[in-house]
Amino acid sequence: MPWNEPGNNGKDPWGGGGNRGGGNQGPPDLDEVLKKLSSKFNALFGGGSGGEGGGGGGLGKHASAGISLAVILALVIWLASGFFIVSEGERGVVLRFGSFTSVATPGPNWHLPYPIERVEIVDVDNIRSIQHRALMLTGDENIIDVDIAVQYRVMDPVDFLFNVRNPDSTARQVMESAIRERIGKNRLDFILGEGRAEVATSARVVIQDALDSYGTGIAVTAVSMQQAQPPEPVQEAFADAIRAREDEVRFRNEAEAYANTILPQARGEAARLTEQAEAYREQVIAQSEGDASRFTQLLAEYQNAPEVTRERLFIETTEVVLGSTGKVFLDVSSSNNLMMLPLDKILRGEMSAGQAEGGSRSGASSLSTRPTTPLPSLGQRSGPDPRSREVR
Repeated sequence: MPWNEPGNNGKDPWGGGGNRGGGNQGPPDLDEVLKKLSSKFNALFGGGSGGEGGGGGGLGKHASAGISLAVILALVIWLASGFFIVSEGERGVVLRFGSFTSVATPGPNWHLPYPIERVEIVDVDNIRSIQHRALMLTGDENIIDVDIAVQYRVMDPVDFLFNVRNPDSTARQVMESAIRERIGKNRLDFILGEGRAEVATSARVVIQDALDSYGTGIAVTAVSMQQAQPPEPVQEAFADAIRAREDEVRFRNEAEAYANTILPQARGEAARLTEQAEAYREQVIAQSEGDASRFTQLLAEYQNAPEVTRERLFIETTEVVLGSTGKVFLDVSSSNNLMMLPLDKILRGEMSAGQAEGGSRSGASSLSTRPTTPLPSLGQRSGPDPRSREVR
């Protein structure tokens, strides 16, 4: 009960004796209270007893109150230590006695303080990188110097912490194994040339499948083959082979360009010849049909007038035969001799005067012009009969 209530017999709460001077008194002096408190703490922690004979019970009560206060204060500090903040791009994995409990999201969070619970902070947004360079054996039993870089991030923080002992080391070993597998299944020329990107892409699939099977909680974001070259002692020979391959590609491109130039011309020429052949075919067919029609008509005329038609055919044939020769025959009515002049030779100046004279005596001559006198038409002939001429 309060020290100043009735029935307290005038005892103060600080363990003092009876009334000093008897009767009710006011609150104790502050200096005296501090002095008594100091002496009691000294006695509690091994100091001298210093105080009045009746102060032992009061000291025990005060010590209990101080211990309770200290315990409460320590409990408050211990509970306050359970507050933690998870940054953006991170996750807090809460463990209770080492067993997974929950995942804390970014922001302020609280958990039961250590040793009951503890928090493992895992960065899930940061891109981690592994780079590996080594000599590897290709599918055609050649050695190649490969430099591979793999980038990945944590996809599942719980799997990342609990399923494997060292996730980063596991990712490195899986990456090296996958790269060696892909290199061992391809030829050296393919890896050094156009197959570099394809090898990196296929290796990424193999790495991701292996990490998923182990439950590492890792997602591979990129695999790049930064370098792929033969070992240093044979680099010069491989450089010559690469230059030869580049020359092959260049010559092939030049040949394709030449083919692209020639082929359209050849196609155009082929189309032109095809059209000419088609035109010639049409012409021959039309001419054959015309000849057949003319012969049919001529046959009908011959059947109606055989003599006239026969004579007409003779005249036309003679005209065609004489028209294709280079000689002109002159019929001199006053003489039986047939004189022929070499007019074509004289005009070209290819004969000497003696040859021209000898030719005039023999009557041989060549002429490229046709007779200027037209033949009479059938049924209207006049003059001498051409069949009565003497042709030598």
